[in-house]
Amino acid sequence: MTHSTWIYIIIMILTTNIIRIIPLTLIRGQIKNRFFQSFLYYVPYVTLAVMTFPAIMEATNSPVAGAVALIIGIAAAWMGLGLFPVSVICCVVVFILELFI
Repeated sequence: MTHSTWIYIIIMILTTNIIRIIPLTLIRGQIKNRFFQSFLYYVPYVTLAVMTFPAIMEATNSPVAGAVALIIGIAAAWMGLGLFPVSVICCVVVFILELFI
């Protein structure tokens, strides 16, 4: 079967736009429910974590190196370091651990 690529592109456009347009048309005013506000506040962080965590474990030659770098990165971020220093620390940890593992 041969399907036109344009059909797939149109379906993709409709799907992504419907997901964006429906909330804008159904929710007119400010959201006052505290639970829903809290839920929407954390959605970007959860999405980022869900996409990042598997990459951390699979991007290294050894999952142990990725796990150790993750733990050290969390500790460095907890101590108040920014994104760039934490990422540099994690890269250095993975580099050093992969030399020995």
